[in-house]
Amino acid sequence: MQWIDEGVVLGARKHGESSVILELMTRAHGRHLGLVHGGRSKVLQPVLQPGNTLQVTWRARLDEHLGTYHVEGREQRAARFIASPLALYGLATIAALLRYLPERDPHPVLFETLAVLVEHLDDVDLAPPLFVRFELAILAELGFGLDLSRCAATNTTENLAYVSPKSGRAVCAMAGEPYRDRLLALPGFLIRQQRSNHPAQEEVTAGFLLTGFFLRQNVFEPRGEAPPPERARFVALVTAGDGDRRF
Repeated sequence: MQWIDEGVVLGARKHGESSVILELMTRAHGRHLGLVHGGRSKVLQPVLQPGNTLQVTWRARLDEHLGTYHVEGREQRAARFIASPLALYGLATIAALLRYLPERDPHPVLFETLAVLVEHLDDVDLAPPLFVRFELAILAELGFGLDLSRCAATNTTENLAYVSPKSGRAVCAMAGEPYRDRLLALPGFLIRQQRSNHPAQEEVTAGFLLTGFFLRQNVFEPRGEAPPPERARFVALVTAGDGDRRF
């Protein structure tokens, strides 16, 4: 068995004297592990750092085997990220969220979202809204996607302002106004007509409150788990000064 793909490094753990088991999120083969012989060498260690993008050749006798990776660096961002707490907490959160996906289950659309995010993960302006979109993509791939395209009550696509915590569907301002205290705010940068790569701070905060609610409700709490602590630290860096809220 053999295939060639590209992947973003999520992590690596020691194996034996000189090798590592490398964990990647690949474009066509999902979250996939493989053995890298000599992965602890001075040449390969910088290449196998989280956040880097690699081209890999995976080989195994049978498809269900761990297999081995031959790796080539394509985009080496780790040296740049080491000076950015935002990027480091973001990488740890990304890896934790992706590990909720079944191993070797392909998610090509999610990979594209990830590829854009990691390229800008140390950008304090671009990373936060991209991260919210990544968390929405994670929810969708896990089967808990939100429908933000039209109002659940009136079917309109105009003036969408809220999200129902029960259905995960958008609600327009008029229909939601009597129930606003029981609804979640829908930030404008997530709506097609109002998309922006530089949303206001309050919109970013609303985005993390939105994704955080559905991640807790559908992913963490059903498994009896707490959110990754790195996510709280990432969000705290982004939303400093927004008060004590449950993200």
